[in-house]
Amino acid sequence: LLIDGDGAGDDRRINLLVKSFIKWCNSGSQEEGYSQYQRMLSTLSQCEFSMGKTLLVYDMNLREMENYEKIYKDIENSIAAAHEKISECKKQILQAKRIRKNRQEYDALAKVIQHHPDRHETLKQLEALGKELQHLSHIKENVEDKLELRRKQFHVLLSTIHELQQTLENDEKLSEAEESQETQMETEAKQ
Repeated sequence: LLIDGDGAGDDRRINLLVKSFIKWCNSGSQEEGYSQYQRMLSTLSQCEFSMGKTLLVYDMNLREMENYEKIYKDIENSIAAAHEKISECKKQILQAKRIRKNRQEYDALAKVIQHHPDRHETLKQLEALGKELQHLSHIKENVEDKLELRRKQFHVLLSTIHELQQTLENDEKLSEAEESQETQMETEAKQ
């Protein structure tokens, strides 16, 4: 009766059963006693049915509580898994941001690199410049050799000019000396 709570009428039924029992005990005739007995059995079966129904509801409530606890645990596990997934997704986002940043840096470096010629072309240019440098150094050596030759020739020419000047000067002195000797001889011959 304490569990009845909402009032399924069990207390009223028990009161009726007690009154019926008292009437049955006080009944004088057998027919009236039999009808009272049938009413008591009917009321008793209603009480048993109500009690069975209450036990079934109680068992069902226990199973529902277990089910709700299981659902609650599943929801808690799902929430924990969702938190883990969220933290994993955050890590993936950070990694994706880092990868994106690196790709942008790579693209910027690639653009800078594309402005410069590739290694094969640079090596070709270096080789061509090396050949040109060798050619120019060869030309320089030839020019230096010619210059040295011209210096020597110029030196020989200058020394030849000096010798010629010396010879001319000597010839002039000799011719002057001869003339003066001739003049002296003529003057002596005239005397």
